[in-house]
Amino acid sequence: MTATTDVATALTERFPQVTARPSLDWPAFNVPVGQLLDVLRHLRDKCAFDLLVDVTAIDWSAAQSPRFTVVWHLLSTVRHTYVRLATDCADDANPAMPSATGLWPGANWHEREAYDMFGISFSGHPDLRRILMWDGYPYFPLRKEFPLAGLETALPDPAVAEETGAKVKPAPYMGGPFVAAAGGSMDEAEPRAKDQSWTEHQEKPV
Repeated sequence: MTATTDVATALTERFPQVTARPSLDWPAFNVPVGQLLDVLRHLRDKCAFDLLVDVTAIDWSAAQSPRFTVVWHLLSTVRHTYVRLATDCADDANPAMPSATGLWPGANWHEREAYDMFGISFSGHPDLRRILMWDGYPYFPLRKEFPLAGLETALPDPAVAEETGAKVKPAPYMGGPFVAAAGGSMDEAEPRAKDQSWTEHQEKPV
């Protein structure tokens, strides 16, 4: 019996509303939000998926509903296989999901990152606050509408701005993704942002 069939049988017999999700690598399933924590607990306690590897999210775009999907990757250190779970957020304007910190304490930082980058709240999280951007940062950098070149944003600490001479800060990627040319000199091979608009703007003479 394959790992895919084994996990699928274990889940669908216990949770008939769980459905298979197309995947090119590991077994993947769509899970209703109301059953999420029960499914995660079942996989941990009954199917030996003992390690939470990652929690991330997808923004399908504002034109699609549901707009946000949260994705969990679990690893069984006993069976040496992964499983992927995906759950849609019901509310596009205020996306939310139950926190898995009660099952895996390591979900703490993963969920904070999803909150910081996508604006998805995790109910029951013990300390849900930004982890990469500063408190009060007004954007969610991994949402579709956030430009690759970043958005100029006032620095949160006037002392830092005074010390560096910076009044604004592009955040967080300043033109990423970054690519490098093959071959040539070290200078030519240095990774450069695909979007140079912010850099070109800053280099213009005042």
